[in-house]
Formats: sequence, structure tokens, C-alpha cells
Amino acid sequence: MASSPTFSCPTCSQVLSLPAGFQGSQVQCPKCQTNIQVPASQPATAPMAAPTMVQQPIVQQTAPINSPTLDAIGKISIDMDSTRGSATETRQLFQAITKEVGKIFVGQDELVVGSLVALFSGGHVLIESVPGLGKTLFVRTLGHILGCDFGRIQFTADLMPSDITGAPIFNMKTQEFTFYPGPVFTQLLLADEINRSPAKTHAALLEIMQERRVTVDGETYPMEAPFLVMATQNPIESEGTYNLPEAQLDRFMFKLMVDYPTEEQEANILKMHSEQVDINSRLSNDLDTIASPEQIVAVTKETGNVLVEPALVDYINKVVRLTRTWPQLYLGASPRAGLALMQGARTLAAFQGRKYAIPDDVVQLALPTLRHRVLLAPELEVEGQSVDSILRDMIRTIEVPRV
Repeated sequence: MASSPTFSCPTCSQVLSLPAGFQGSQVQCPKCQTNIQVPASQPATAPMAAPTMVQQPIVQQTAPINSPTLDAIGKISIDMDSTRGSATETRQLFQAITKEVGKIFVGQDELVVGSLVALFSGGHVLIESVPGLGKTLFVRTLGHILGCDFGRIQFTADLMPSDITGAPIFNMKTQEFTFYPGPVFTQLLLADEINRSPAKTHAALLEIMQERRVTVDGETYPMEAPFLVMATQNPIESEGTYNLPEAQLDRFMFKLMVDYPTEEQEANILKMHSEQVDINSRLSNDLDTIASPEQIVAVTKETGNVLVEPALVDYINKVVRLTRTWPQLYLGASPRAGLALMQGARTLAAFQGRKYAIPDDVVQLALPTLRHRVLLAPELEVEGQSVDSILRDMIRTIEVPRV
């Protein structure tokens, strides 16, 4: 394996060390923020700095590049045939839910598993995908299966906060104001094309997503548990859209990237949904309600008891903290990202019948947890590099614990 290049910043003389894979690329000095071209090879006459002048290396100990755990970075999946876990009630419930979902909704395993992990972890999901991939159908299907109320809000440029939360209306008969709840008062909410509304409408969701309540005219109205917001945004069209503020992005537990189905999956979609059968009757007749809101709340509490070893806690902490010093990232993740990653790992372990989390659970959820909480350095955005590839390179430099 090639040695790690060690070189000095031409502006501040800071000695830097990076993995061999960064040779020939451009990075940013963490001390003076100068853009530096990493040498293609280690110069033979490169001056060696005194040990006292070398700061803590930018990169942690490098994990094996062919580690089975690291191969799962960003690939959310559940091994139904795994014998590592036991047949717990949570695992049986998860298998029953996914089986019922498969009767109507084809493929998109990352969307299905990621949304269920967020639901049973008390989080929310931001989905980036082109139109027509079945997001509304998935929410309606999930609502029927879980016995939960579901709703949909189409975000537009003229949507007002009161259109979401509801507002008090004067009753001529009683001569009093009566509060009429808005469409947000549901349990599974699809916020379609959320980036088409201005900031004041986005702000209306902040308290709802974090505090699970709505405050109007000094009165507080609690949301019924469970409560899951699945917001979507179109990555193609940018005209007439507003970027979500960082504060709101941080409220989403995961950002899931939904791509086109495979050829086989799309063929199954054509066969299943081309017979002009009313979808409402199919949802009512073909699906069984196998859970209840009370059961979801109970399982959510149980997932909090899944064991996370101190070594795994330290690993999660290193992953999140390294995003703040990684030279190719302009903005790192907040402590809320670590909390989301740990709780998500607990829920994923419970879905597989385990009472303890393992590194596989963490690395599978690392990209969905971090990709919307970090910002690339400006020069990398110009070059068209992706957040996911940078995060994969970063995570591969952290030693995976044995638990």
C-alpha cells in the first residue's frame, strides 16, 4: 500500500498528512483554509518537520479497504434469512410490515427500510427523487398497514403557515373563535415538494417536527403519536424553489435518495398497476392492518433498550466529529447527527432481532444521517463531486471497532 503523503501548507507551513488515495487531488488546509494541491508522490527531498511542530493528523487510523463492514456504507438493507438475531416480536412485526408493503409497493428497499427505521426511532425523512416513483402510494400503503392516519400537503409558493397548522375561525353562532386543525394533524404526513414554499412556511414545520406540537395564538395543540414527516424534493427542477434552511435540514433524521427501479421491478409495476383497478379499493381489500399506533409507540420505546457498546459509541462519535475537521467538508455535522445515528442503529438492530448494535448498523445508516448535514468545500461543488463519495472516503479512514 502506498505511503501517506506528508507535505506543508505553502501559506502557513502547517504540516499535513493524508491517505495515499488523496494524491494529486485538491484539499483545504484546516488551519488557514488555503486550497492546496496534494503532491502526486512523496518528494524525496521533502523537509521533515520536527515532531513538536506536527499537529494531530487529519486522518485517523485507516481501516482495511476490503472490510466487510465498510462495504455496507450507505446500503440500507435487512437480511431476512440472517441467523444472527432471534425471532423477537419487533423482528416479526418488521417482516410482516414489509411483506404487506410488497403487495402494493414494488422495490425501493432503501425507502421502505429507512422510513420504518425513522418511524420507530421517532424521526423524520427527507426524500430526494424525481416524480412518479410512488412516494404517495407508499405513505398511503404504510398508513393502512399500521392503522395510522395519513395525509398529504402539496407545497406551493403561495402556501401559508396557517394552511399547514390550521387557524382559529370566528363562529357566528357561539360568538367565539374555534380552532380548526390543519392537514398537519395526522400521523403519517407526506410533505410533497417541500422546497417550493418560502421560509416562513418551512418555519411552521420546525416546532411541529421537533416538539410534536402546534402553537397558535398562544394555545398549544399536541400531535398524536406516532408522527412521521416524509418530505420530498425534486433534484432536477430548481426554478421557483427555496433551499431548506440548515436548522430544518437538521430536523430530518435521514435523507434518502430514491432512484429508478430496476428493469425487473419496473416490469412488476406495469403488471400490478395497469389494470385500471381503483387504488382505494386495493388498499382496503388487499392489505391487512397488522399494527396500531399504540404498538408503534411501545416498540419505539423498546428500541431504546438495545445495547450500544462503549466502543461503538466512540466510533459513532469519531464519525460525526471527523466531519468538522475533514478538509473537503466546509461544514460538519451537529451532535444531533450522532444521536440520530445511534438511535437508528438501535432500531436497525431490533429489526434484525438483536438486542445489541454492531458496526454494520452504523455504517449502513451513516450516509442517510450525514449527507444533508454537511456541506462540501466550494471548489468541490464546482468540480461536481458528491457528498456521498467524500463521506465514504472519510468513513473508510476510521478504524472499525470489534464488538
